[in-house]
Amino acid sequence: MDQVYIQALKVETLIGVYEFERSDRQTLLLDLELDFDCRPAAESDDIQLALDYDALSRRVREWALVQTFELIETFAEQLCQLLHEEFSLARIQLVINKPAAVADCAAVGIKIIREFGRN
Repeated sequence: MDQVYIQALKVETLIGVYEFERSDRQTLLLDLELDFDCRPAAESDDIQLALDYDALSRRVREWALVQTFELIETFAEQLCQLLHEEFSLARIQLVINKPAAVADCAAVGIKIIREFGRN
């Protein structure tokens, strides 16, 4: 299967378990690997048959901006569900980096892989 990927997508969201994290949005960096059959788009040179990564990126940023979660695990799970439903993706690998979470560390985060049945 082909994959479309997006690296270090910067999103702003309200996330965290501590009180000081709940007052201001934080930046998360997302890496996405999205299973997608690119052959129809490649054969036809038709954007309508491609996974529109610009539209997907905009949707992720818009969604993240209005969310409020304590855990990045919850953020990740719900984002994967959204991408599956809105973009008909059967497999998603998502890495979330939370750069400001731990002092003296570039980032901490999680990596999840979700597989869904075909729509």
